[in-house]
Amino acid sequence: MSLFSLRSEYSPQGDQEQAIAKLTKSLRAGNDHQTLLGVTGSGKTFTVANVIQNIEKPTLIMSHNKTLAAQLYSEFKSFFPDNAVEYFVSYFDYFQPEAYIPRTDTYIEKDSSINDEIERLRLSAMSSLLTRKDVIVVSSVSCIYGLGSPDDYKNMMIPVRVGQLIDRDDFLKSLVGILYERNDIEFTRGHFRVRGDVVEIYPAYLDNEAIRVEFFGDEIDRISAINPLTGTARSQLDEFTFYPAKQFVTPKDKMNRAIVEIRKELKEQVEKFENNQQYLEAQRIKQRTEYDIEMMQEMGFCQGIENYSRHLTGRPPGEKPGTLIDFFPDDFLTVIDESHVSIPQIGGMYEGDRSRKTTLVDFGFRLPSALDNRPLKFDEYMKATGQRLYVSATPAKFEIKNSTAGRKGYLPHKRKVIGEPELVPERLPRISGSKQSIDKFDPGKKGVDLIVEQIIRPTGLIDPVITLKPLKAQIDDTIELCRQRIEKGERVLVTTLTKRTAEDLTDYMRNIGLAVRYIHADVDAIERVEILRSLRAAEFDILIGINLLREGLDLPEVSLVCILDADKEGFLRSETSLIQTAGRAARHINGEAVLFADNITDSIQSLLSITEYRRRVQTEHNEKHGIIPYTVTRSDQETLRKYTNGKAVEESLVAESGGDVDTLAVIKELEEEMQEAATKLEFERAALIRDQINKLKKDAGEKPLPIKKKKISY
Repeated sequence: MSLFSLRSEYSPQGDQEQAIAKLTKSLRAGNDHQTLLGVTGSGKTFTVANVIQNIEKPTLIMSHNKTLAAQLYSEFKSFFPDNAVEYFVSYFDYFQPEAYIPRTDTYIEKDSSINDEIERLRLSAMSSLLTRKDVIVVSSVSCIYGLGSPDDYKNMMIPVRVGQLIDRDDFLKSLVGILYERNDIEFTRGHFRVRGDVVEIYPAYLDNEAIRVEFFGDEIDRISAINPLTGTARSQLDEFTFYPAKQFVTPKDKMNRAIVEIRKELKEQVEKFENNQQYLEAQRIKQRTEYDIEMMQEMGFCQGIENYSRHLTGRPPGEKPGTLIDFFPDDFLTVIDESHVSIPQIGGMYEGDRSRKTTLVDFGFRLPSALDNRPLKFDEYMKATGQRLYVSATPAKFEIKNSTAGRKGYLPHKRKVIGEPELVPERLPRISGSKQSIDKFDPGKKGVDLIVEQIIRPTGLIDPVITLKPLKAQIDDTIELCRQRIEKGERVLVTTLTKRTAEDLTDYMRNIGLAVRYIHADVDAIERVEILRSLRAAEFDILIGINLLREGLDLPEVSLVCILDADKEGFLRSETSLIQTAGRAARHINGEAVLFADNITDSIQSLLSITEYRRRVQTEHNEKHGIIPYTVTRSDQETLRKYTNGKAVEESLVAESGGDVDTLAVIKELEEEMQEAATKLEFERAALIRDQINKLKKDAGEKPLPIKKKKISY
């Protein structure tokens, strides 16, 4: 029986079957690098799920932001309902890192708001990795940041069983030792309460379930799973294991040794500052560190304890920190989604973190050992992850070079300019289609890895038609093209180079009677979600943007993408950007991408060549199997639709009652709905409800809920 049990009403179709077989064969051969080059709408997630089931290894799936990670978590949770699918992202709703700006003598204290539900999911992921093999963890870049030692975490677990002899007070001390707190009044996660010989513990990693341990003298008489709200027993257990309530947990003997080392480093740093006549810095570091030491001695924890992780884990200076990756067994699979974005993000984390903390150390806010509380360097990450599967519609040079063992010219069908003979460099055999038998395919020895193309869509949809038009009349042509699509009930995306152009073009098109809106980085993240929902709901027809209309944007109603100033070569008009942007029209049967350009740049040529190649392969497949292409249909985003319907009902109630509604009751009901949405990780819906609550409070003259604009950590 397979370690992972994939459940789906679908079976592999199109290119999926050959992609699954070849990737499975390559991974079983021990290859370190393989790339799934899957076009938009080809079912890459389903392919990856099948590969995971075949190779039967614990899997880390990395995404470059929380939103896409949540989407992947939901999809894999539905694919593997009987296995441990976990979610590991930064647990901060907002996060302002500790920093110091010498030029203005400004110290910015660490400020954050921890999401309890995400913290629970993080602890659940750590616990599952230590106790199960059928684990899939969907994570953001948070998994390369410092975490407690897996050995310490494992050694501090408290297993209990019925009939076990243990003094009740010793058991309570053990709970305190793994950072549980006693609270006999408010029973929440990470706390326990005591009633005579009955101890009730609410594990920090469980969802709406607590554990009751009943003693008879020094013997455990009964263990029950209970409802934490009502106390009603749900089931009887023979045994249970309690995991630490915090991610940074250290045995008492290690803590004592760490404090000795911290004091030693503090003494050296104070002497260094005083020798350099930096008396303010010397006083500052002494005061701050002594306070932290006192907290660790009394509470076993302190604010910013991660900055002392090198001493707590006993690592030598410069050694890589422990991360979530260390909780995985030696043999596991790493899947990097949208690798062309995720790989550069992973590589850029270390330097930014180092620069900020160096300033804190130089001015006496942190000890030098704080520099070792850091994300992994890129080479450390590569050594730690072992076998990797890169997933992208536009893999970058890094993925191509590694997945072809450095051999040149993988991506075919490129011409220097239109009209010249096709350039066919030496390359690996194309890993797609039926020309090469799966059975004869040999992934080669370890180190000679591959790229698998998945360019056939089960829906039969063909890549959008690419049309080139001159720059001279690009605005007028765009307007005319938009009118034609609007008459058919279809939607349009328009991309510009600057925010100012997007806003001005929106005003101009609105003035001539078109329903249009814009979206760019200055638009609030929650408002962006609402804008996209409104576009799909036909509340307007044209959306103008810059660089946000790319990865992860699923808009089946969009049939036309207009790319203005397409020949202005650069980041916004690179090969990857053009392919990703044009792909937004790939879910519609009338999909077309219009590029306004006077010159054929290398990026445009690549788009033309790759699109022509993919269209040809899909067309041949459709003709061979009698497939009639059809537009992708997808329901409106559930959480937002629920909120919108609820808002409409609320407005109708107000209208029917002539405005005589108990506002406080409505606000209370909405607040409960907001908390429920946040618990289910439906953050967009929660934020929209929050905005509605603030509006009601403003109308009623009450103080609105605080909205803190902070940097979000990924």
